[in-house]
Amino acid sequence: MRDLDLTTLRLFQTVCETRNIARAAEIHNIVASAISKRLLQLEDSVGNVLLERRRRGVMPTAAGEILLEHARAILAGADRVARDMAAYGKGIQGQVRVLATVSSIAEFLPDDIANFLQVPAHRDIRIDIEEAISRDLVRGVREGVAPVGVCWDTADLEGLQTRGYRHDHLAIVAHPSHPIARRSRCSFEQTLEFDHVGLPASTAVHTMLARAAAIIGHPISYRAVVSTFDASLRCVRANLGIAVVPREVAEPVAASFGVKVVQLSDAWAKRRFALCFRDAEKLSPAAKLLLAHLEGLATARAK
Repeated sequence: MRDLDLTTLRLFQTVCETRNIARAAEIHNIVASAISKRLLQLEDSVGNVLLERRRRGVMPTAAGEILLEHARAILAGADRVARDMAAYGKGIQGQVRVLATVSSIAEFLPDDIANFLQVPAHRDIRIDIEEAISRDLVRGVREGVAPVGVCWDTADLEGLQTRGYRHDHLAIVAHPSHPIARRSRCSFEQTLEFDHVGLPASTAVHTMLARAAAIIGHPISYRAVVSTFDASLRCVRANLGIAVVPREVAEPVAASFGVKVVQLSDAWAKRRFALCFRDAEKLSPAAKLLLAHLEGLATARAK
């Protein structure tokens, strides 16, 4: 197979996402026939039909879906190279990419990184945060996509070194009229008779709740599945169901959303987060400074 060029991969990604070659041509300011020619060359290069032509556009074939996944990863890597080189061209002396779960970003990580950057000695260091689900985050750290990750400490961290970081507490968020809202605390089992608003199956919260429900022997009834905590709170406000959300996320905004936060009494509702990396000795000086700073903040707050 011949080497794949980035321009063709970008065109292929856009065609797959828009389902339309003419629309992709408009986006990239190129004639549709040129895109079609590149796509035919790409199919010849990989030895597979990548797109299925239909009356109203195109759809990726099974082989096309596989290539699309790889194309996204390749293009994301190329974009990171461009950003890194541009950053060094502007005189940035250190740069650290951090992969982090949505919970850590929503709760504490941005403030902790801001605290790190306020130190005069760190003024020439740039920190880039990228959101990722735990599974992809761990894989990214293992493969060197980022030197440092922040995730729930029960993720599969085999092969990585870790240091303790922060913790949070999962809680139930309910509409004020909901029966659960009359409680100050409850167990997860007591919530299973009601409809829930959930997060996608790929998230750590969903995995944790599914495991807890399986142990109890009672399924979770999801009335809605959304991608963010903010969307969860909006669904609860509309009384579509109750949601399990970190207390640290829910409590500061509960009044503005008009919802009630109820403590979960289960021991597993207190989650711990970890800083993960491949080898502390091989981290860049900037990454070592960040790691020590985050670990120090967590230790100070635990006292």
